[in-house]
Amino acid sequence: MLKLKALLLTQGMHGMISQVEGLAKALGLGFKHENIELKKFWDFIPPKLTPVTDNILKKKFICDCKVVISCGRKSVVPSILLKKRFKENIFNIHIQNPKVNLKNFDAIISPEHDDINGENVIKTKGAIHYLTNDEIKQNIKYLKINQADKKIVTLILGGPNKYYSFSEKQMEKIFSKIKNMFISSKYKLIVIPSYRTPENIVKLAFNYFNLDHLVIKERDKKAYLSSLGLADIIIVTCDSTSMISEAAITGKPIYIAQMANKKSIYRFEKFYKLFKDLGIIRNLDDKIESWNYKGLDEVNIAATLVKEKMKKNGII
Repeated sequence: MLKLKALLLTQGMHGMISQVEGLAKALGLGFKHENIELKKFWDFIPPKLTPVTDNILKKKFICDCKVVISCGRKSVVPSILLKKRFKENIFNIHIQNPKVNLKNFDAIISPEHDDINGENVIKTKGAIHYLTNDEIKQNIKYLKINQADKKIVTLILGGPNKYYSFSEKQMEKIFSKIKNMFISSKYKLIVIPSYRTPENIVKLAFNYFNLDHLVIKERDKKAYLSSLGLADIIIVTCDSTSMISEAAITGKPIYIAQMANKKSIYRFEKFYKLFKDLGIIRNLDDKIESWNYKGLDEVNIAATLVKEKMKKNGII
C-alpha cells in the first residue's frame, strides 16, 4: 500500500516549514513542499478579502495528495481553493489563525495565545515544529565540544520583524548581559543564527565574543541541534515564539532575551505568561538559575487528535 502523502503549503519561511513538516512527520505522512507566491497586488490583501481562485498565484501547482497542510497568510486561500475543488477527497489542515471562516478547513492547529475556538480547532502550547529529541541526540557531537570542560550556554538569535527592530545597540546590551552573567561564571558560549538573523548581527556576535567561544556564522541545522543537546542553559531572543517552542522540547532552562518592542506585543505577552506558568522560561535578568520541566511534545499530541478527525472523514 502506498504511503499517504501530504502537500505542504507555506511562504518558504523556516518557522512555517518547521511547523508543516513537523506535523506531516508526526502523522507518518510522506510529503512535498510547495512555496506559495502571490501576485504583487494580492500580497497586501488579507485572506478574507482575497478571491478564492488560482489567478492570484504567481505559479500554479498540481495537488496529487490526499492531505494539505498549510501555514501562513499566503497559503490560506490556496488551501481553501483545493478544498472547494476536491471536497471530501482531501483533508485540509491549517496551522496558525487563518483569519477567515474556520469552517474552510477540516482542522486548524493554533497556539493558545492565538485565542481562536471552534469544533475543528486543536490548541497547542506554543508552536509545533519538526525537531525531535532523537535528532538532537544523534547530532550532539556535531560541534565537537567536550561537555566535561565547561558548562555550556547556547544563544539562539532570531531577527527583525514588525514587533522588534533587532538593532546592534539592542544586541550589544544582550551580549553584555551574557558576558557578565555567564562568561564571567566560566560558561562556554555557542551562538546560533537563524534564517532571519541579519549578517551584521552575526558579525557583531563574532567580534564581541573572543576565540574561547563558538559563533556559528552559517545557518546550519545540525549545529542548531548539536547546540541544543550540548547546552546546560538556552537563551533565545524574544522575537520568535517558534524558536522558543523548539527549545522547549529539551526540558532545559530557557532564558528569554527581551528587547524593546516597536508595537503592541499582546500575543507575545500571552505566550510568555503561559510558558512562565508552565515553568519553561524566565527573563534574562542578572542571576543564573537552574530549573527543570517536562519537555513539550505538542506536535505528537496534535497529530493524535488530527488522526481521529481524518478517520472520521474517511481519509485514513
